Amino acid sequence: MVVLPTGMGKTGIGLLLAARRLAQYPKSKILILAPTKPLLDQHCRTFIKHLSFDSDQLTVFSGSTAPQKRKELWQEKQVFFSTPQTIENDLISGRINLQDVSMLCFDECHRATGDYSYVFIAKQYEKQARHMRILALTASPGSDMEKINEVLANLFIEKVEIRTETDPDVKPYIQEVEKEYVYLELPAELKIVHNCLKHSFKSKLTEMKKLGYINSIENRTKTDILKLQGVLQGQIAQGDKSFELLKSVSYAAEALKVEHAIELLETQGLTPLLLYMEEIYKQAKTTKTRAVKNLANDPNFRAAYIKVKEYIPKTEHPKLEKLKEILNRQINVNPNVKIIIFSNFRDTGDKIEEQIRSNSKIKTTVFVGQAQKKGFKGMSQKKQIETLEKFKDGEFNVLIMTSVGEEGLDIPQVDTVIFYEPIPSAIRTVQRRGRTGRLEKGKVIVLMTKGTRDEGYRWSAYHKEKRMFRNLKKLKTEISNYMTAKDRDQQSINDFLDQTKKEQPLKLYADTREKGNPVIKELAGLGFSIELNRLESADYILSKDVGVEFKTIKDFVDSIVDGRLLSQIKALKKSYPRPLMILEGTEDIYSMRKVHPNAIRGMLAAITVSYGIPIIRTSHSKETASIMATIMIREQEKNEPPLNYNPHSAKPQTLKQQQEYFIGSLPNIGPGLAKELLKEFKTVKNMINASIEDLKKIEKVGKTKAAKIKDIIEREYEDK
Repeated sequence: MVVLPTGMGKTGIGLLLAARRLAQYPKSKILILAPTKPLLDQHCRTFIKHLSFDSDQLTVFSGSTAPQKRKELWQEKQVFFSTPQTIENDLISGRINLQDVSMLCFDECHRATGDYSYVFIAKQYEKQARHMRILALTASPGSDMEKINEVLANLFIEKVEIRTETDPDVKPYIQEVEKEYVYLELPAELKIVHNCLKHSFKSKLTEMKKLGYINSIENRTKTDILKLQGVLQGQIAQGDKSFELLKSVSYAAEALKVEHAIELLETQGLTPLLLYMEEIYKQAKTTKTRAVKNLANDPNFRAAYIKVKEYIPKTEHPKLEKLKEILNRQINVNPNVKIIIFSNFRDTGDKIEEQIRSNSKIKTTVFVGQAQKKGFKGMSQKKQIETLEKFKDGEFNVLIMTSVGEEGLDIPQVDTVIFYEPIPSAIRTVQRRGRTGRLEKGKVIVLMTKGTRDEGYRWSAYHKEKRMFRNLKKLKTEISNYMTAKDRDQQSINDFLDQTKKEQPLKLYADTREKGNPVIKELAGLGFSIELNRLESADYILSKDVGVEFKTIKDFVDSIVDGRLLSQIKALKKSYPRPLMILEGTEDIYSMRKVHPNAIRGMLAAITVSYGIPIIRTSHSKETASIMATIMIREQEKNEPPLNYNPHSAKPQTLKQQQEYFIGSLPNIGPGLAKELLKEFKTVKNMINASIEDLKKIEKVGKTKAAKIKDIIEREYEDK
């Protein structure tokens, strides 16, 4: 693992090691992983520029490349730049193998914790590679020693090289970064709203205290409420359904919503707060959730809502005016200045953009991620790359970024980075600050509201960063042999499977909708061959005879409520001689939703007695995978595996199902989108005859998808 300050050449280290490994193993492959597509394109350009290597042998992988095309490219190319999720999917599906990869680079390696794709890929690489070499890169591995050790264990790190800004071989190349903290007072109007929300928050805690679930209401934070909520949910899971407990759970949920409103007011201003409160009142009209309804009727919360509407647009957060003042001053001095503004919230970013455009010298845009959230459109990868290029070329001089811009992006000559609000994370603080001071001196300005959580977040990040560097110094001389209980469980399963290993890996089919399920990764990690298909019944096929319907506790109850469970059970029973249901989770099945216990008991009885389908309970994905592994070994030792299974052999029964089945078989459609298309066009005939422009009107159908659909429908059949 290489830990190096931002902008100090981590990519260059990866490039040099790649060149060395290719010299040692000329026919091997190099795989560079990074979290975002813009970062991958950036790495690829660096390799092309500095590596004396045929550029035709380099390629960027992402989910937008068709799976079959990725399989072909894997055979043809030698250096690959990919998002980890893409490689994970291809490994699970068996489209690629890592045996010829002589260097695997994990950029932003601090992400390699929990269930992140880096962890699975590293385990597969350790099993498959003939010439293993892992390079892990980060500027900020985190402040928690246990998390750092987890990253080391997950990525099989044997040595750590660390340089900080004070190390003698780095210090000469570190550019000076001036830090300025700008303190602001909340206006009187915002303090009035603040008091209303504080009274609302305290009222929830007071009620919980009366019910006996907290001892004190003073100095309670969001973290405290979340911990308390977890304890209360645990008591419910153990069967306690007392009125006092259920009421306290509702009060805790209300308190968290008020706490978020206070955070928006303190750090963002009235506009984001108004949007949030309007959403609360909108939900209260339709939801059955008591916490939302109760909060909407809370007199203090309602008083705050009325005041917010009264004060907008005359009053806003003082950060906006101060931000405009800072920008105007810097741009008037130097029109070519480059400035990045970081904001935690997308709607705040839009508000900033709207406000600062009044200065004609400010050329700005908002840089966001691809996900669509709360009515905001995401930014495509192509648009992200174009925006960064325009910023580099000076078409924009102010870039407003959400957290997507924190990691890894190489934007040279950023003069100033402005934090619209401090953040409590050491990693994210270091990443944001690292956008400036790369080639020349830089400046970081942090806007802070006095007497609010802004101050707490600032000092939290400060102390975490100090702790992170203390831990890094410790790591220079000591690498912990860290092995979690999960690792030990995994090893025991591996040992068990090694005893029954065959020359050819056992094969199973899984429904494509299960590809995000951790069970899939566990099974792939155990060495099973997995083929993803659209299955008409069952989620997993373990042999010719055994089909498995998989449910989490929550999904089981949800599927009773929406009525799909019985039809799934009937299809499972009809399709397989020995059907099986696996029910995963440790939650109390009777407390997931407001479903009468007799309805759940009745369904369990119907599945086991009426349909004769056994139900196996498991606690987590590892246990589920090990159960499936045991069944597959037993079944496929005496039965032929389902090699010739046709996932489309089961024919739908009703006219509605046949229509959905027909449309769902078109490229990239699937059952959900098939329903949307049929709702819009009414008949299969209308949908088939629809133009590309008509198809594009459907929310999830873009130009490319529409063109593929029309190509399948209209292209002449070639009998070759």
